[in-house]
Order: sequence, then structure tokens, then C-alpha cells
Amino acid sequence: MFTSVFNDVLGPIMRGPSSSHTAGSYHIALVVRDLLGGEPKKVNISFDTDGSYGSTYVQQGVDQAFTTGLMGWKQTDEIFTAALSTAKKRGVDIDFDVTGIQHADHPNYVIIEVEDQQGQQLKVEAKSTGGGTFKIIKVDDADVLLGGKTYETLLTIASEAKSTILKLVQNSFPQAVLRTSSHNGSKLCIQLSSTSMLFLDKLTKQSGIQKTRQAKPVYYTQKNEAPFTSAEEMLTFAAENNYTLGTAVLAYEMTVLGLSEEEAISEMLHRYGVMKRSVADGLEDEKVNMLLIDAMAGKMMDNVKARRVAIGGIHSKAGAAAMAAMHTCNSRGVVCAAPTGGAAGTLPGILTTLDGEYEISDRQMALMMFAAGGVGLILAVRATFAAEVAGCQVEIGAAGAMGSAAVVEFAGGTARQACDAAAISFQNTMGMVCDLVQGMCELPCHTRNAIAASSAFTNADMVMGGYINHINLDETIDAVYSSGLLLPSELRCTARGGLAIAPSALALAKTKHQKA
Repeated sequence: MFTSVFNDVLGPIMRGPSSSHTAGSYHIALVVRDLLGGEPKKVNISFDTDGSYGSTYVQQGVDQAFTTGLMGWKQTDEIFTAALSTAKKRGVDIDFDVTGIQHADHPNYVIIEVEDQQGQQLKVEAKSTGGGTFKIIKVDDADVLLGGKTYETLLTIASEAKSTILKLVQNSFPQAVLRTSSHNGSKLCIQLSSTSMLFLDKLTKQSGIQKTRQAKPVYYTQKNEAPFTSAEEMLTFAAENNYTLGTAVLAYEMTVLGLSEEEAISEMLHRYGVMKRSVADGLEDEKVNMLLIDAMAGKMMDNVKARRVAIGGIHSKAGAAAMAAMHTCNSRGVVCAAPTGGAAGTLPGILTTLDGEYEISDRQMALMMFAAGGVGLILAVRATFAAEVAGCQVEIGAAGAMGSAAVVEFAGGTARQACDAAAISFQNTMGMVCDLVQGMCELPCHTRNAIAASSAFTNADMVMGGYINHINLDETIDAVYSSGLLLPSELRCTARGGLAIAPSALALAKTKHQKA
């Protein structure tokens, strides 16, 4: 499955607090709704007892996200926070269950059983894999692989009709990628993945086809092959074309998604607009409604600007701005995952601070973001954005590395310098655990985002000042991932270790979001 900046790194535009928990869940639910082909009436959603979903689904808004997607609503609309009660008023029964799922192979594993208004039933098994991405791996007990980046058609056929139907499908849709799997012994599931919707007129009257299901993508679809898949290949591509990191990644995105330069830059600036608003909203106390901590980013920014802090300067402004975006994220506000919801403060903090201190053109801002996206792109290819899998080092740690590359791009540095700044950032957050207090992205996520934003300037200064990085970005990311896999589950987004079990953390009072 292909990787892109817009699909996997700087996005989706989502409601907080966590992209794995809200955006990923929402995307799964949208595809389930398509596959169902009708309005849901009764839904049962099961999470594994030992997983992150099971531990945090209420605190992280997973229940709201699944409900919003199943009902076909937009996750950025205000209805998100009232999704459960609104669905109930409309006669839709949605239950959540935490139980032992022995075959669950991911902390965010989910089983969804849904029935539509006509009594048709559907069972889906899926996992939210980080940064809003997901994999649907079973539909009605048949093995499939749906990731939201292609149009999907599923055909359930009688086993004895296999050869006839397969030949017809291959002749009718030669452009589609075809997979087959057994389905309850006597049936076969044919999965067709394509970059455009398949019209099934030729198949609807064919005997042997018992059921058809289709789903639209939730992301951009792939138009061309990627020009690189590793950091070293990315640097070679940049050198051969005399590109900075930002222009190299812009070219990558244009190629893979089939976008013009104008389209790609416009989309990136749209995402910057979301980041900028998330910072602005978080600086206004009356717009902040978190569960554990009070609004403080606005006060911090005022004190930094008034020089009522120890040192101050651009580092402190970026830190306060990063915390402001996290205020918005944890108030169920709209943010741009960068690369995740739990890390959605770092890059906005860096970019908006630079934007306020210097005259930055729209194109330059977009290229800074593409440079950041390039670092995330390599992490997405080689590892994961899921703290549930590899700890906070692949979320806020990744955001700091991405931000370091953006600062180098802003300063006119080379692609190699941008990747080196990212590498040393990763090297100094390696092993960082995910120990979110009471299962929410408030503590210690706020200060970690702020420190990551602040340190990005130091990483860029060190490399551009003459520091020589000895372990390249590819190898650094591999080391980050392997060390993350060694972390116990207690330190991977389950709120069962680290700061999450400190007595003071457990004693914090918890309020409730206002729900209509």
C-alpha cells in the first residue's frame, strides 16, 4: 500500500484528541457504512481487554468517532461531541464492549457487528494503525485488506462458481487488483481494489454471485509510483534534481497523487490554515475545555511576549504555541494531525512562530511543511506513527524530527542537513514512552509537544552550525522502531505505567466534556 504526505503524515484534518483513536476509528466506520450499504439500526463494537482501545475508548473519544462515521456525519462538524446521544435519538442502538479477543494482534483491534434497517448484517474486523490510518482485515469472516486508499468491491460467490466468476471479473476489470479468500468453507470472497469505482452491471445478473459490497476511499488514491522509499533515496533524488528537501517532497507528492504544483501547494496551505486556527483557538481560554488541566497556553504566551520568563525568545514562543494547539486538540477541537493527534501541537507551534517572526511567503511555508512531511514519510514507510506500537517516540518524537527539518528548510539548508537535523532529533527522543495520564493526551503530552517544538530550533542550529551526524535518518528510524517494539504494553498508550500510575496523576480530578 502506497504512502503519501497528505494521506499519512500531515493529516487528516480531524477532531482531537488522538488520531489513532478518533481519526482512525472514524475512517474505519466510514468504510463499514459503505460496505453495509444502508442505514445502521443496531451496532455492537468490541475492543480487546488488553489493548489501548479497551483502556481508553471513552477518554479518547473512540465511541464518538465510530458513531460519527457509522452515521455518515463529518468528524469536523459540531455533531461529533453529541454523536452518541444524537444517534440514539434517531433510533440507532450502538453498544461498546470490552472483552478478550485472543487473536487481536494490535492494541487498537476492533470487531464491529452491524445490522441495517432491513435486517442485513455485516461483521468487520479492523485495526487503527496510527495517524488516522487503518486496516480492515476481515469482512464477514473472509480475509481482506482494505486501507481506505482505493475503491473496494467485495463479491461473495459460491465455491463451485469460482472459475467462471474469476474469468468474468478478470475480463471485465483488468485494471483492478484481485485477491481471493475462503468464506465459511463453501463460499469464496473476491476483493477488487481499483483507483476508480467499478460498475457491476455485467455481474449483477450472474448466477453464483451471492452478495456484493462496495466502499469508497477515504484518502487520495495513487496515480503513479513513488520516486523514492527511503531517506537515502530521497537525498539522491534531491541531489540529482538540485532540490531542497521541501521541493523534493513536493515533487514526490505531485507524482504519487497526480497533482499539479498549484494543487499540492494549495492543499498544504489549507492544512496550515487549520494548524494556525488550532493555535489561535488554544490561546483563548474560553475556547478550551479539557478534562484534566486548565488552559494555560495563553498566559504563557503573554508572559513570554512580556519577557516575564527566564530566557524567552523564539523557542519559548514555539513551546507556548504548541501547547495552544494541544489545548484545542484535547478540547475535541479541529486540528491537523502532524503526524498524529497526540503530536498535533509541535509543528503548528514551530510554523506559526516562524510565521509571526519573519516574512514567509505562501510557497516557502508550503515547502517547509513538505520538508517536515518528508521525514514523516520515511517513518511511515519504515516504522509506524502509533504510540500503541512503539511509544511516544514515533508520535511527538516524530513531530520534533519533522519540525527540525522544517526549520532547516526555512533557513535555506540542504536536504542532507534537514535529514540530519531530523535524525539527531530522533536520536535524542529514542525510547520515549507513551504514559498518558488517565488515558488522555493532556499529561504529559502538552509539555512534550512544547519541548519538541522548542528543541527543533536547536537541532537545526547544531547541524547548520557544523555538527556532523554519524547515523543517517534511515538507520536512526530503524533503531527507533526496534527499541519501541521492546517497550512493554504498560508503556505504550495503555495508561498502565510511567507517569500514568504516579499517585498525583491518579488523584487528578476529571471533568466531563459538554455533550448535547
